[in-house]
Amino acid sequence: MSAFDFDQVVTLIRKEDPRFDRQAYRFVRDGLDFAVKELKKKDTARARISRHVSGQELSEGLRSYALDQFGPLTKTVLNSWGVHETIHFGDIVYNLIEYNMFSKTESDRREDFADVFDFDAAFVAPFQPRARKLPLPSFAESE
Repeated sequence: MSAFDFDQVVTLIRKEDPRFDRQAYRFVRDGLDFAVKELKKKDTARARISRHVSGQELSEGLRSYALDQFGPLTKTVLNSWGVHETIHFGDIVYNLIEYNMFSKTESDRREDFADVFDFDAAFVAPFQPRARKLPLPSFAESE
């Protein structure tokens, strides 16, 4: 489908479920392509059989894609779009499935996206300063 069709569908979805900014839908769509390409690099045999990714694989792919796109601002950007945890990726995916923009298999469930990773651990911790190995010098007052 064309980008115009996708945008029209997102407009319809957001009338029913306004929790997520339209940018979140574009991000998930583009992140799915990124995740599929990354899986193809890792497992070429599987890539020849199917383009399907599980909820956990998509969540991990979206994590990598987000860090690649937004770096230390990742959590801030996702939160500004209404995305605060991995289950929200699933909510977006299943909204798109309802409008036939994405597909699923019989074994796929929305819950596959629940608690895949913690946003602070994934998006904040990698950018925190590392703990010092040596203690800071103390400066005693001179008498």
